[in-house]
Amino acid sequence: MTEQAQERYPARFARRLTEVYPELSFTRAKRVIEGGQVSVDGQPLFDPGAYVAPGAQLVWDPNRKLERPVEGPKVELLHSDADVVVAVKPAGLLTQPTTDREKDTLLSRVSQALARKTGGRAFVSVVHRLDKDSSGLVAFATSKRGLAALQKQLEDHSMGRTYDALVEGNVVGENGTFREDLVGDGTHRRRWVARPNERGKPAVTHWEVVQRFGVATQVRVRLETGRTHQIRIHFAAAGFPIVGERVYRKRTLGEPPVKTPRQALHAAELTFAHPATGLRMTFEAPLPEDFRALVAELRKRRGKR
Repeated sequence: MTEQAQERYPARFARRLTEVYPELSFTRAKRVIEGGQVSVDGQPLFDPGAYVAPGAQLVWDPNRKLERPVEGPKVELLHSDADVVVAVKPAGLLTQPTTDREKDTLLSRVSQALARKTGGRAFVSVVHRLDKDSSGLVAFATSKRGLAALQKQLEDHSMGRTYDALVEGNVVGENGTFREDLVGDGTHRRRWVARPNERGKPAVTHWEVVQRFGVATQVRVRLETGRTHQIRIHFAAAGFPIVGERVYRKRTLGEPPVKTPRQALHAAELTFAHPATGLRMTFEAPLPEDFRALVAELRKRRGKR
């Protein structure tokens, strides 16, 4: 069943649906919306209270099996405009789907949040990604102009990305820079290693010590390049893997001195020039609760020595 809403002004989703499909009561309209039977301009929308734009196409499929939308914490948006969105990704959530089965991602949450805000389908494109087990700031483009401008800043290294990390051991020195290129390890097409004096993908990682705990060190890391897993690979190659690292940690290191369910890596600061105005914008995300708890535990352990 397909109908076209003709009203001139935005209206609440459930109310508009009862106008398009008079056989639906208001209560039933809310139920079928929440159950995923209704789409707006080809995209599912689960919020009966969302505003629907004039002229939006509402399609109700009563034969579709009722499905509850994936439940999860709402996305935290630090900034949203016509060109760019900055969101905070929790650990354990993919930035974008890698298979058709993965429905709940940061991209889907941002898209749904913008759809609720605008009352219709929104253009949202990933600019850069974080690993599933990392947390922190991620930028999305909400226009083709925004996507082109932000991708260019990634390519010319003018987008600033700063991370907080906990690494195993007592790092040598107070600051430094890793410049080892990343090359394939020969065993897995998505796995890379850092090898001195071997040509590969250029990768530059700057770091400085924040505090030391003996068994671990908290560092602040600034990316000059942005290769996949760059921070994790560089620190693991130096003998100081990220706390919680499960892929690049060398077996010769023995049992991890600190155990945590996810890698202690957090995208804390993001800086870029706005695609429309050119003004530099900086966003910050404080350490999440689990990261702060781990730091507190390490301080406690250090104090007992």
